[in-house]
Amino acid sequence: MTFDEMFAVCKPHSVVSRERMIGLYQAVNRVRQFSIPGDIVECGTFRGGTAALMALACDFSRHVWMFDSWEGMPEPTADDPAPAAKGGCAVNMTDVFNFLTSVGVMKNGTMTKGWFKDTFPLHKVKQIAVLHVDCDWHDSVKDTLDTFYDLVVPRGVIQVDDYGHWAGARKATDDFFKARGIAPLLVPLDYTGVQYVKGTE
Repeated sequence: MTFDEMFAVCKPHSVVSRERMIGLYQAVNRVRQFSIPGDIVECGTFRGGTAALMALACDFSRHVWMFDSWEGMPEPTADDPAPAAKGGCAVNMTDVFNFLTSVGVMKNGTMTKGWFKDTFPLHKVKQIAVLHVDCDWHDSVKDTLDTFYDLVVPRGVIQVDDYGHWAGARKATDDFFKARGIAPLLVPLDYTGVQYVKGTE
């Protein structure tokens, strides 16, 4: 399946740009090409389009872990300036499950429903090759990086969808790396998405 074929299947189920979808496609191809071990983790799945793209790109050979409330966005904090607001991006989880099942994702995928603060402490992820951070608000991005960054293997790929668009996502990302003493090479994909290969600082 070519990227254009995958994009045609997945784009109706995503608000992510073509450029950022290409980034995810290339990330999966990168870890396949270099035999980098680990699963795919997505925090902020929404309608399932990007999760499906990554599953298709790896030909369902890696487990795809998907975390989302499927009830909309949580309450933003003071680190999320207006127009950040609670509630947007709610979607029927059953519809998402049915789409992912129809594409084949659920034969090697897990959907975890709930707020990150409740579900992350219970996660069963062991090793990550590709981490897709698409959760908009400061605390959600911070929780994602705090929980999963150390599980990303060397040369694994982290893509932050909202770095350029939402100030809170950018602050959480920058503060995380600053606290770790890491100067990451964040490669821009479009006006908002950035990608980082772990260990290239």
